[in-house]
Amino acid sequence: MGIIPDRAGEGRKGRRLRRRELRTNAPSGNANPGCRSSSSGRIFFAVAVTSGFKRRHNGFMRRPSSPLLFAALALSAIHATAQTAAPTPTPTQDPTGFARPLPGITEAEKDAFAAGSADFNTVETPETGLGPIYNNVSCLSCHNVPALGGSSVTTVTRFGETAGGVFNPLKSLDGSLLHSKAIAPILQEAVPPQANTTALRITPALYGDGLIEEIPDATIIANSQLPKPAGIGGRVAIITDVATGETRVGRFGWKAQHATLLGISGDALNNEIGITNRLYPKAAAPDGNEALLAEFVSPTAPIEDQPNPITGLSEIDRLANYIRFLGPPPPGPASTAAAAGQQLFASLGCISCHTPSMNTGPNPVAALSNQTANLYSDLLLHDMGSLNDGIAQADAGPNEMKTPPLWGVRAKSAFLHDGRAATLDAAILDHAGEAQAASTAYSKLRLAERQDLIAFLRTL
Repeated sequence: MGIIPDRAGEGRKGRRLRRRELRTNAPSGNANPGCRSSSSGRIFFAVAVTSGFKRRHNGFMRRPSSPLLFAALALSAIHATAQTAAPTPTPTQDPTGFARPLPGITEAEKDAFAAGSADFNTVETPETGLGPIYNNVSCLSCHNVPALGGSSVTTVTRFGETAGGVFNPLKSLDGSLLHSKAIAPILQEAVPPQANTTALRITPALYGDGLIEEIPDATIIANSQLPKPAGIGGRVAIITDVATGETRVGRFGWKAQHATLLGISGDALNNEIGITNRLYPKAAAPDGNEALLAEFVSPTAPIEDQPNPITGLSEIDRLANYIRFLGPPPPGPASTAAAAGQQLFASLGCISCHTPSMNTGPNPVAALSNQTANLYSDLLLHDMGSLNDGIAQADAGPNEMKTPPLWGVRAKSAFLHDGRAATLDAAILDHAGEAQAASTAYSKLRLAERQDLIAFLRTL
């Protein structure tokens, strides 16, 4: 890709600024008149090709107050190096068409895509803002199958306490997300003993999410109100979008907990990598221990993801642009078997939840305006019975999961929210709750028919 220009002609490496320089140079707000916004006020891109000027603070803000903490600080560099030493996958653009830009975007939009891709690939260290507790060192570390922006078998752990059918995320103990890594041993988190509910979640792919973001709320709501077969429900997730403060229809995440790409970018940068930003300005306290956190991060430290003085864009803006302009999965080759399998997919009732397509609304970005998204999802929450993860999150209850889009499913090697199924056949048979009838009907098909249906899924 080459070096992305930054600041006064510097390359990406020039963005790593000292705290003193940040405080004297970093502006606030959007300083670039070349930025465009959508009707909802989201920044789409800046015309200048820029990246960076996010200055991170490594957080070691004061002298340790005890020999134990002094030892922890002395060991932190060694510990962080050990935890980040594993090589990060570096998949290139997949030859089958995955990871390519959205068709029809302009040159300026391609520049925004490239700038965000550079951030997506960046491997963070404690010196650039990693931690103090985190789950991985880069976006690419989790989103790499079959190429940049994809899924993976990497999992995160969610936990909480369930009593009388009510889920408690144990927020005072830094729940419900477990941070599996830390920059120093003393910070390492563990699932608390009172957590009687735990769940794994695999990484979802990001392909085509820009189109999904632009499906109007009204379209998802109207689809939820269409007649459905007996036993099939599905409800809209109503959430407060962290990026705008607006009440929106959730559509991203296993629990439909986000409505915008800016929201998921801010969430992931902070909660998975540990970098504070304007949407998530606070570092997570290990096991909820604020006093311990304060020994590593000053409570008055400014956020680490600072805007570029030329474009006004922070890293979360650039990451959102990358995902927004990341094209949907290309369709696989058609076949007679796949055509027969598509008919079976419909006749078994799978399309009751895996809606084949929805349309985006009008948009100032032509490539996103009035487009058809062949996502194979209704983006609704469904009661999945024994297939639930037991975690309540945002508007979703413990038994509810969002219907995952099936486009790109042929590139995955593990299926369902926790990766429990190694094959598509096993994944279908594991469906329960509202999907039980379709799963049972599938199990009664002749082997050849089941193979046809799998052949169809392999075209998505």
